[in-house]
Amino acid sequence: MSDPTPVFDDLRAESDELDLLVAELAPQRWTLPTPAPRWTIAHQIAHLAWTDRSALLAVTDEGAFAALVEKAVAAPGSFVDEGAEEGAVLPPAELLARWREGRTALDAALRASPPGARFPWYGPPMSAASMATGRLMETWAHGQDVADALGVVRIPTDRLRHVVRIGVKARDFAFGVHGLTPPGEEFRVEVVGPGGDLWTYGPEEAAQRVTGPALDFCLLVTQRAHRTDLAVHADGPDADRWLDIAQAFAGPPGSGRPHKGAGGR
Repeated sequence: MSDPTPVFDDLRAESDELDLLVAELAPQRWTLPTPAPRWTIAHQIAHLAWTDRSALLAVTDEGAFAALVEKAVAAPGSFVDEGAEEGAVLPPAELLARWREGRTALDAALRASPPGARFPWYGPPMSAASMATGRLMETWAHGQDVADALGVVRIPTDRLRHVVRIGVKARDFAFGVHGLTPPGEEFRVEVVGPGGDLWTYGPEEAAQRVTGPALDFCLLVTQRAHRTDLAVHADGPDADRWLDIAQAFAGPPGSGRPHKGAGGR
């Protein structure tokens, strides 16, 4: 079993980087709109605080987490927004403190979890490493929304490898949530990391493939940019279809972001 410590460390680093973006914001700037409809910067941080708390309960209190799942089943179209709304109304200093406390507690719980442990989630059970990877993906994606709202261009890091990996592994899920039968064969995915390294997934001899910069692939699978604004390319009809529907996150299909030429940011 591989050591999960590196992904725990990367999650901490990703969270700290986002923290630097919001820590010194004046209270009124927390109400700036982000590219996500009806969500301000406060909503973005509140959502991360809420999901960190959900993950902490999944790791430490299975019964309490089961109660959260029941709420999600009862209101599948609104429970995520409700969690964000609950935190977004807090004073920014209180919301920031709540997010920091929650992610610190989750970090400690994941590091203390026994080897081989698996924890419930809104989909299949997850290992500690998978839980951390999912939290990193969400932190990076919602951090992108915050950066866009502030007009900040973030420097991509090799932590993107975790987001790419989730996006690749979620291929069949993306087809399934759109009511489509996943392709029977694997694709070859080749993306170039921020440092120029080639990251590859799937058999080298695969007939269908996806190529491009790792950053663009991550923006695609987290639906933070429209496909036509990204340098991600597909060879093969199924691979091409995948790029239209790809999502690295759980839940129903996202609406994505508009093409910049159509008024998107």
